[in-house]
Amino acid sequence: MNQEHILQTAREMDLQNFQIDGVAKLLGEGATIPFIARYRKEVTGSLDEVAVTSIRQRLNQLEELDTRKSAVLKSLEQNGHLTDELREKVLSAPALAVLEDIYLPYRPKRRTRGSIAREKGLEPLALEVFGQNGIDPVEAAKDYINAENGVESLEDALAGARDIIAEMINEDEIARSRLRKLFFEKAIIKSRVSSGKETEGVKFKDYFEWEERASQAPSHRILAMRRGEKEDILNLSASPPEQDALDILEKLFLKSEAPDAQQVKLAIHDAYKRLLSRSMETELRLATKQRADADAIKIFAENLRHLLMAPPLGPKRIMGIDPGLRTGCKIACMDRQGKLLHHDTVFLHMSESKELESAEKLKKLCQEYDIEAIAVGNGTAGRETQAFIQDLETDSIPVLLINEAGASVYSASEAARREFPDLDLTIRGAVSIGRRLSDPLSELVKIDPKSIGVGQYQHDVDQTELKNTLDEVVISCVNAIGVDVNRASIELLTYVSGLGPSLASNIFAYRNEYGAFKDRKELKKVPRLGPKAFEQCAGFLRIQDGTNPLDASAVHPESYPVVESMAKELSCKIHDLIKNKPLRDKIDIRKYVTETIGIPTLTDIMEELDKPGRDPRKAFDSFEFSKKVQQIGDLKPGMSLPGIITNVTAFGAFVDIGVHQDGLVHISELADKFIKNPSDVVRVHQKVTVKVLDIDIDRKRISLSMRQEPVISQKPAATKGKKQKYPASEMVKGKKAPPKKQSPAPFNNPFADLFGKD
Repeated sequence: MNQEHILQTAREMDLQNFQIDGVAKLLGEGATIPFIARYRKEVTGSLDEVAVTSIRQRLNQLEELDTRKSAVLKSLEQNGHLTDELREKVLSAPALAVLEDIYLPYRPKRRTRGSIAREKGLEPLALEVFGQNGIDPVEAAKDYINAENGVESLEDALAGARDIIAEMINEDEIARSRLRKLFFEKAIIKSRVSSGKETEGVKFKDYFEWEERASQAPSHRILAMRRGEKEDILNLSASPPEQDALDILEKLFLKSEAPDAQQVKLAIHDAYKRLLSRSMETELRLATKQRADADAIKIFAENLRHLLMAPPLGPKRIMGIDPGLRTGCKIACMDRQGKLLHHDTVFLHMSESKELESAEKLKKLCQEYDIEAIAVGNGTAGRETQAFIQDLETDSIPVLLINEAGASVYSASEAARREFPDLDLTIRGAVSIGRRLSDPLSELVKIDPKSIGVGQYQHDVDQTELKNTLDEVVISCVNAIGVDVNRASIELLTYVSGLGPSLASNIFAYRNEYGAFKDRKELKKVPRLGPKAFEQCAGFLRIQDGTNPLDASAVHPESYPVVESMAKELSCKIHDLIKNKPLRDKIDIRKYVTETIGIPTLTDIMEELDKPGRDPRKAFDSFEFSKKVQQIGDLKPGMSLPGIITNVTAFGAFVDIGVHQDGLVHISELADKFIKNPSDVVRVHQKVTVKVLDIDIDRKRISLSMRQEPVISQKPAATKGKKQKYPASEMVKGKKAPPKKQSPAPFNNPFADLFGKD
């Protein structure tokens, strides 16, 4: 561990040194974030997962910076440039951008106009002119005319000198720092349609003539414009007012109005237009892309968390139905553990005779397998299938629509083939739909998070960062809930702290060979599951009805002796402690504080004894769409309808109102007050009531509102290119552009420290 990194991170995050040091040590020992946050509170000062993750990220950034500094110092030394002063500047660089500015003048380069001019012997002339001591540059240049060196005229000599000066300005650390600040604060990003692409790029029409300050452009617009550029539909540029940049450079480098200063002024303009503006624009585009990626990934992660933590119906006998028209509805009947008992196909939307036959079959299956709930996929014919079954009067069995996003991906996955090698893909889909009702998390972990459909421009962001973040969200959710080791699939076990695919497979194989685990100690018999892995995973794995009642709780085995001491002092058994609150009330946890176990852990233990293995998810609440609307043509402006949020983006929320086409609640329609971030007021899987503002059947667009008194109109307001505050695709039809105060928050530069103190 680097103590300087510890101290710096503590200062930046306003935490105690021991907290950063504790997290760093635990991470270095291979501890996972859920384990650190849950079972090492005394070491970290009760930091949560978010704080631990932030510490890890910052320490990694500082480590990467140190690695780059070492590489720069090595290069400088090998090329004979390293001095004590330069070494100190490199070592004290606060950020990568500052470090690269320091290194730039010494970095090995390809041949440039400046280097060619140096080869012609023009560097002394350039330094003389750049000094601006009142010399006559024309007279000075006469001494450098040499046809053999390629300097055939005065203009050749002066042009070469200016090329050298331009590179000196381009490599100046202060100049780059100040221009970088200007670009990040004042640059305007402009989007224009490529010549001849007007018809081909209709989906990017909103950006054919668009501009806004780059520091305020929200992530979804940055990503949309970059996608348009990638597809050769749009041309993008980003720069501040040119005169502002030139003023900065002239103030830095111009000393007078003399003839030699005029040559420097020409070099300044050339340096900016040919070198600095391009370099700064590249940095700005990279920074805005990274910011847009971070925002989009954060939104995706928040949506995924809410989806994974959706309330489960619990262990019920469920019939899962993958609806279909031409090929029929695929049916899967399952027991309370999700085991497939029977599968079939019925045709509910064809001839009358087929419908009657299917109705009788459904009734019979519900009786035969004692079905307690029916889950219907919300895809094609989902509403019609739900209505058909509800009309059967099957003893009031609830019939619920389930979001089937990603079910087809699971059906064709290795996990599905392994579990159901002989089943058709559609039957596997019906099983997945049914299991999602029982326990969304357990089923959704089998699917690549990117296939669940709760992201924004997910294919345009950094894919490695996206995968890592989403995996961490899944890990966090799985471990927050806990896993029944005797029922969990390999996929679910994979996400348990300290396991991974290999150990998850070993646990699954051991369970199949030797039967259900009787207690947590038996986990140590699993091949390759050593002491470290056991320490990390044991508290998150639950064993119901085992030999030790604590095995069904989140109490870690390392804390069992504490609970045993409590029971011994009260002359009772652990089972009695769990069932008898008056007994627990007699416990003074301060008596059990040791060097390693403090009040935070003891408090957690008492909470677990009160509700062993409690599920943090909310209780299941059924939901039904309005029976008045079945398709988009049934909608009318002004209708008030129940809906469920399927996706949250930076510009609003998409809501399923049961017509096979999600409607959009723009950010300006989410509440009667100013909303900076949609996720502050809505979340995925939230049940809401919305009002219909406008319907565009041809484009399949539905504008909705959650405000108390939304403005309803049949016709969209006219907008024109760059004059509107928001692209038309983000606006609620029939409304004026959102007020200025509703615009995105100012650019929170992720590289704020790269400017240094200048």
